[in-house]
Amino acid sequence: MYQRRDLPQALVRLAEVQANVVSREQVLGLGVSRHVIERLLVTDRWRAVATGIYHTVPAEPTWHSLAWAGALIGGGRARMGPRASAYLHQVFDVAPMPIDILVPIDRYTQRSGPWEFRRERTGARRSESRGALPRLSVEDTVLDLCASCRDGEAVALLATAVQRRLTTPARLVKSMSLRSRQRHRRMIADVLADIEQGAESRLELSYLRQVERPHGLPQGQRQKRRHGLQYKSDVGYDEYALLVELDGRLGHQGADRFRDMERDNRFAALSWTTLRYGWFDVVERPCVVARQVAEVLTVRGWPGPVTRCPRCLHWQP
Repeated sequence: MYQRRDLPQALVRLAEVQANVVSREQVLGLGVSRHVIERLLVTDRWRAVATGIYHTVPAEPTWHSLAWAGALIGGGRARMGPRASAYLHQVFDVAPMPIDILVPIDRYTQRSGPWEFRRERTGARRSESRGALPRLSVEDTVLDLCASCRDGEAVALLATAVQRRLTTPARLVKSMSLRSRQRHRRMIADVLADIEQGAESRLELSYLRQVERPHGLPQGQRQKRRHGLQYKSDVGYDEYALLVELDGRLGHQGADRFRDMERDNRFAALSWTTLRYGWFDVVERPCVVARQVAEVLTVRGWPGPVTRCPRCLHWQP
């Protein structure tokens, strides 16, 4: 019986690179006959995941195996689309299904299965492979996704990509400048400028854009260490000895809770006040947060005034 060890080593290595998926064309090109292919399929050593595409181990194909299968179906110039590229670049934590595949505009691909094929112009976006699944660059991935989602989701994508050190604001701005069209262009540029100034997370950006600016609060200093302490504060109004800490976690648990307490206590000993807010505060009631921050700033000498934003319909300062 034909064993894996009897296959050409070049084919074995190719299958390993391609997550145990090969095309009929690749197999024949490496010297394996049609008769051997049929025997491997009949004995269930290989499994056809699509016409002319084979999974070379007796197990269910993984997401990466299916993604490689989609790339082989799409042809030599195919690559992962924005959602699949986002997962491969670790912008997304969950593998997308169906798997989006970009193929040249002159190629017609219509297949059933866990793939979604989309045609595009050659050279429209940079491609990366580095010996692995061909995919979009991080910058093109993020910009494409931003173009197809709402403002809040776009802010989250930009913050995630930069916070995880997958790219930088400068690289995103450069990539966007090469595009003749980009949905949310002005908003993306503004958010990237805010990130460049130190707002690292989506919650920090929301505080800046929904609390601080619309209500005319002084500009805080972000992600800065003070008084020789090891802690970085999310937002600090140094002239008024006020810190604002933003926490996107559902709650403080274990060591994190005590670390927060220690930080607050150390600053309190230096006569600094710390205000803490979470997602609900900043996103759902930014005007209330602004009022609380303004009250402490005023007590500590800020002349004001607080600006009423469009959401402050029932706030009587």
